[in-house]
This record gives sequence, C-alpha cells and structure tokens, in this order.
Amino acid sequence: MPTFFRLISLVAVSLWLASCSTMISSATENMAKNLATAINNNDDLETVKAGAPAYLLMLDSFIEGDPENTGMLLAAAKLNGAYASVFVRNKQRAKRLTNKALQLALKASCLENEAACHLQKMPFPAFTALLKEYNNEQLELLFTLGASWAGWIQQRSDDWNAVAELPRVKLIMQRVLQLQPTYQNGQAQLYMGVLNTLLPPALGGKVEQGRQHFEKAVALSQGKNLMAKVIFAEKYARLVFNQTLHDKLLKEVLAADPHIPGFTLTNMLAQKKARELLKTGQDYF
Repeated sequence: MPTFFRLISLVAVSLWLASCSTMISSATENMAKNLATAINNNDDLETVKAGAPAYLLMLDSFIEGDPENTGMLLAAAKLNGAYASVFVRNKQRAKRLTNKALQLALKASCLENEAACHLQKMPFPAFTALLKEYNNEQLELLFTLGASWAGWIQQRSDDWNAVAELPRVKLIMQRVLQLQPTYQNGQAQLYMGVLNTLLPPALGGKVEQGRQHFEKAVALSQGKNLMAKVIFAEKYARLVFNQTLHDKLLKEVLAADPHIPGFTLTNMLAQKKARELLKTGQDYF
C-alpha cells in the first residue's frame, strides 16, 4: 500500500475512533496489541524502521483521547522503548524516547496503584515491600515497567545516578520471576541474565547466576527466540572469554530459520547481530 494511502487509512481509523464512545478504550487497546503482533511477525527491518514512527504517533493520539487507559500506556511504553533500542542511533533522541517509555510505564503503575506513584524516589525498603503486593494480574505492568526502566538506564550508562537505579529494576524482574518463572517465554530470565553479567566477578558480578538465567531463557523459548542465544554469547561468553561457547551459540543462530510467529522481527535482528559478533570476535578473543 503506498504511504499516502496508508496515512489516509490511519487518519480514517483515528476519525472513526473519535466518533465512538464506550467502545474506544477496548477497540484501541486491541488495535495496539494487534499492531505489536504484526510488527513482531515482520521480517523486513527497514520497513519496520520506516513505519514505526507513524505507529508511535498513532498511539500518542489514542492516549490523548484516553489518558488513563493503562493498557494503552503500556503498549506505547513497549513500542517507544523497543524503537529507541533497536533503531535510534542518535544519543539524545534515544534518551528522549526511553524517558518517554519510562514515564508512560510509571504513569500506568501509578494509575494501577496510588502507592506506586513515586517509585524512583521511594525509599528502597518501601519499594521492596510494595513489590510484594503485586500478583499475577500485574505481571504485564511489572515486566513493562522493568524493561522500560532498564532501557532508560542503558541510555544513561555514563550517569551514575541513573545506574544507581539498577537494583530497583533487578527487584522488579525478580518479582516477575517469583510470580511466573516462565513469563513471556523466558524474557524475564533474559533480563536477569543481563543484570547479573553487567559486571565481571571481580567487581561483584554474579556471572554464573547470569549463565543459569540465559540457559533458562533459551530453554523456555524452546529455541524460538534467537536473541536469547545472541545475548548469552555477548554478555556471558565474552565476559568469561569462552570463545567455544560464543561461536557455537552464534552459529546456531545463523543456521536457524528466523520465521517463527511472535519472534520473526527479533530473530532477524538476532541474526544481524550474530554476524557482527562473529566478525568482531576474531579480534576479541
């Protein structure tokens, strides 16, 4: 579909939604979820890169019309964070987008529970106690908050005040795993793997715990999420200078079929990253 007609379609959808009343919330939320599914199943990185900004604006328009819809806020947080992480190379722009993602997730958290309206400034003991109140019904909120917060910190890795918030992210992901160790085919396990391998053992990193989380992430996705193996290679195998494991994981990624429902876009990105790591690995090891 030409871009012009695609934009007309988006405008038409927006006008139709504006004419609705009680159906707006559920209809737009379902559209956002379907949009995320369609993006995840796309195998053309450039198409997604070019089209994603229009979708971000569309979600913004939905939130303008329904600012207290937590489902919409979380959908927008996910897409802003993912777009910044994958496609944005300008540092300042990435900071803006990850800040937007975090603020959306924090707002959703506040709407869900008034006690969670100041999570970044809340004393650590109170923060820890609050997380214990969350149950399986808040899993998506918790995971999106943790992922958005991690992305926000990643873009501010030179700011020690931002890095100091990592323990809060770790507690969030630990709570997700306590509630459901298999959550989202091992995505929470993958985050915990990264969090435990940010530092080498000499500086307090829990590297072998990280390896266990990476292995669980690979197993829980039944090998469908190729990015789990790529991150396992980059964050663990390189850290402990295990070239055999590093190359084995990356070659498995390149040999796999990336077209798997729900993982296609991620797998295309994983294969691109795997090629880069194999090439740079020749000098790294």
